[in-house]
Amino acid sequence: MRDTRAHKPISVRIRFWLIVVAVLAVYYWAFQGMQFDGVQSTTRTVMLSIIDGFLHPDWSYVYIPDGEDLLRGLLDTLVISILGTFVSAILCIPFAFWSSTNMSKRLAVSGSGKILLSFIRVFPEIIVAILFIKAVGPGAFAGVLALGIHSIGMLAKLYSETIESIDRGPQEALLASGANRLQVLRYAVIPQVIPQFLSYSLYRFEINIRSATTLGLVGAGGIGTPLLFALQVRNWNRVGVILLGVVLLITLTDIISGKLRKRII
Repeated sequence: MRDTRAHKPISVRIRFWLIVVAVLAVYYWAFQGMQFDGVQSTTRTVMLSIIDGFLHPDWSYVYIPDGEDLLRGLLDTLVISILGTFVSAILCIPFAFWSSTNMSKRLAVSGSGKILLSFIRVFPEIIVAILFIKAVGPGAFAGVLALGIHSIGMLAKLYSETIESIDRGPQEALLASGANRLQVLRYAVIPQVIPQFLSYSLYRFEINIRSATTLGLVGAGGIGTPLLFALQVRNWNRVGVILLGVVLLITLTDIISGKLRKRII
């Protein structure tokens, strides 16, 4: 059997090396733009303090009867994530049908929906949170609005792809029997897409849990606010217990959400 690897056309080899050179040039250009002034003299002290904070967390901050504590912060983060996901999972449904090519007779209609969803996804959650903080003030409400609005872009895109991949047979059968558009949606479309809609909503909830922990850094409520205060005053023991709580919350959420999604699909 002939070894075809040794007889590749010269054009293929030239194209391969051109790609390699282009990738190396991009990496070189990217690293040239990075400014590195060396390791600071306080790096060792700060790193040891952070490690000590993880090894000796401030357990007294877990629960404080008459003040803000870890449990209240994690609960606020969880509530912000749940409400933000619930708002987006409901509001994105009309946008999903709007941007689905098989739900509209004209391509321009679905195209305009896709453009709008792309525009919504452009802005990160933290930018949206800052805008809502300026509009409604700092707190959990701004975090819910930020997660809800931003999640609409992602969930509506996933929903629309699910709608576009459904089996057209039940729709055609109902249309042939004289069913109207609402009846087709109710009996042919909705039953096929509901399991995927729920699965995507749970997946987005996992993402929102992580996002909600950082929104507090800009004043949008949740555990991020006390984490920011602890970092500013270099209370590494409190930083350690907060980060341990965040890791535990995210891990439990991933486990529970993953099991629910397996049962739904």
